[in-house]
Amino acid sequence: MTDQVVITEKTSQAKDVRAAVGGRYGAILPAEGHLFDLVEPEEVSPDWKRWTAALLRPDGLYGTKPAIGGNKASKLKAIRDALRGAKRVWLATDCDREGQLIGQEILEHYGYRGTVMRVIFTAQDPQTIRDAFAKARPNAEFARLYAAAVARRQADQIYNLSLTRTATVTLARGARTVIGVGRVKTPTLAIVCKRELEIRSFVPQAYFEVVATAEAGAGPLRMRHAPKERILRREDAEAIAAAAEGFAGPLAVRVEDKRQGPPRLHDLPSLQKLCGSRFGWSAARTLEVAQELYDGQGKKVITYPRAETRYLPESLIPDAPRIVAGLRVGRAFSEVPVPEPPVVRRGASGHFHDKGLAGASHHAVIPNVNTVDTLREVWPRLSGDERRLFDVIARSYLAAVMPDFRYRQTTVTLDVQGHLFRAAGRQPIELGWRSAFPDWQPAEEKGEEAQLLPVLRHGETARLHDATVEDKETRPPPRYNEGTLIEAMQNAWRFVADEALQERLREAKGIGTPATRAEIIRGLKTQEFLVADGKHIVPTERGLALFAVLERADPALVDPGVTAQLERLLDDVLVGQQEMVGAIDAVCAQASRIIGRLQEGAGSVDAALLGGAARAAGPDRPPTPAMKRFVDSLARQKGLKPPRGYTTSGATCRAFLDQHAARKNGAQATADAGGGRPPPVRAKRRPPDHPAADAPAAEVGSDRDDRPAAPGRKAAARQPKAGTGKPRAKRPGKVAPAVMPPDAPSGDTPLRIPFGNKEAALQLGARYRAGGWYAPAGIDLASFRERGWL
Repeated sequence: MTDQVVITEKTSQAKDVRAAVGGRYGAILPAEGHLFDLVEPEEVSPDWKRWTAALLRPDGLYGTKPAIGGNKASKLKAIRDALRGAKRVWLATDCDREGQLIGQEILEHYGYRGTVMRVIFTAQDPQTIRDAFAKARPNAEFARLYAAAVARRQADQIYNLSLTRTATVTLARGARTVIGVGRVKTPTLAIVCKRELEIRSFVPQAYFEVVATAEAGAGPLRMRHAPKERILRREDAEAIAAAAEGFAGPLAVRVEDKRQGPPRLHDLPSLQKLCGSRFGWSAARTLEVAQELYDGQGKKVITYPRAETRYLPESLIPDAPRIVAGLRVGRAFSEVPVPEPPVVRRGASGHFHDKGLAGASHHAVIPNVNTVDTLREVWPRLSGDERRLFDVIARSYLAAVMPDFRYRQTTVTLDVQGHLFRAAGRQPIELGWRSAFPDWQPAEEKGEEAQLLPVLRHGETARLHDATVEDKETRPPPRYNEGTLIEAMQNAWRFVADEALQERLREAKGIGTPATRAEIIRGLKTQEFLVADGKHIVPTERGLALFAVLERADPALVDPGVTAQLERLLDDVLVGQQEMVGAIDAVCAQASRIIGRLQEGAGSVDAALLGGAARAAGPDRPPTPAMKRFVDSLARQKGLKPPRGYTTSGATCRAFLDQHAARKNGAQATADAGGGRPPPVRAKRRPPDHPAADAPAAEVGSDRDDRPAAPGRKAAARQPKAGTGKPRAKRPGKVAPAVMPPDAPSGDTPLRIPFGNKEAALQLGARYRAGGWYAPAGIDLASFRERGWL
């Protein structure tokens, strides 16, 4: 038995650590994301088993209990047994707040009192890992990081469960539905709903602009009259065009030499926004590809992808020549003219800025210095999407160490009887960092702003001709895609009206975290509150109904600005400006205020949230392939004719399935729920619509089920004693058999769904037929794996 133990976050990470350091630091044991959950309210107090309008805050903090699902139990047992004889533990989980929580909650739960060292690495190649072990620091130095994670998780459990129960019992008023409230989920839904309502109520306004060709000594140029106060009457525009036709006058020419520094490096939100607009990727897809580049077998070519800042530490300046040299060996980047030595920009306006990393656990995403030399060998192993994303990250880094873009800005104006005509052009002097993006052109340089102007002299005479009136029309704000929605979540201060408060929140990290926002959006889509419409994200009628109900009950429930203020308090724990308990107190105070408002009475739940209408998804959209296959299969099984138009109408498919497939499930679900009370949360692994499942990736967890141990606090009375780790024996519950219906389409996956989880299973896309549950082909199976349903 070794007296040292290394704890990693997952099996692949353990494999990388073992390959880098062998056994010199002891046995290397992986977790599987979070190995502990927070106990449920009813496990703290029997009075909380019945849903009422109450703040579910225990004395102290919620305790922890071993999580179930996957291989969590066996991995926890291995770590627990190793801790008994270990004198030193090396925490080698991810370098962020979640990684700290995943490792330290194990030690807290079992009351480990030996030496604990924290290993921080931002890349997973062998050299980086060896260096990280050599520079390991006492875990006590990361107490704030752990406290920040605990504060966030505890606050979410209290806020989400308390307000979901209160909203359900005060607004639904006996209806068999749950009105879910999430500290991050609900305002995210509100952002999309408010934009949709703004678009629907938008009334376009016609206006007019006048354009004309100006003849100067060196040649023609196009000039435009587009005043800030729009021309709303055509006759006014035609009068200006008539005055401009044949007008001659002196040009006012202003020429300025300007320079522009390179854009900032990427964090995860900026990558998600760019990949969403350029490649049409979902936010979750961007993170998935980035994670594979970070820790994929035989890859490991970028640093930690869940970045929350766009700066680098100044200690990484010496790596710049090596990264540049490694990138330029490849054909893709060999033509990028990076100077030697590379340009280094320090400070807030540059890229290497230590102060800009305050409160951040990791830096911007860049190529991995320790694997860049092997890029030629790694490149063939990368998929097309992985190459595209690496190209984005690599070019961003190359641009950051290149000279400024220098250009000559020319602005020309001509006064036509008090009406100013204008033209602008930009001529490059030195491309600098723009050479790293040969095919890219900023939006502000497109159209007439990018015209190449002739050589003009200030005061020279030009004559206008071909003056015409152009019809214009105001446009509504654009719908969000996943990338721009994540940007809106990150910049939630924009939704605050108070300018002073805006300034205080501007430096905050918005609502959610870089690692959780994609899961927030995916959860809202799974619950049919949001739906993808091409590249855009739009609310369903169900989502709009929930938003309307909650906004009517208390606007603070759906206000991103209010949530941003709470996020600021939680983030302040990390930098020592707020105590953990104080941050939780603030969130609880807000929850208590909202509970009081809800109890005052705010109407009833919208019909769109009830019954079959709960599945409405706004305008009728084409059915998914899985829906069409299910209709075909069900029709064959029952000897029915599929409904007319089912191949093109999602609503028709849904109506058929509700009539012929959902009746048995609905009756059983009613029986399982019992009485007229809202169904209690029975599943040990929470479905995405669980009130506390606000952000499955980090705040509640996909592979990171965010339920922290209480620092210095023993687990609740029902929990295992320290050192034993044996969970309380469970009764063997009835489980729907994982049998495949004989007519199930090939490619479908059998499931084992506990009866108490039927509603969650349906919301995840599972289907029940011929005595068994299965996931239709094409459904994302990740959520089912997390729950141990495969």
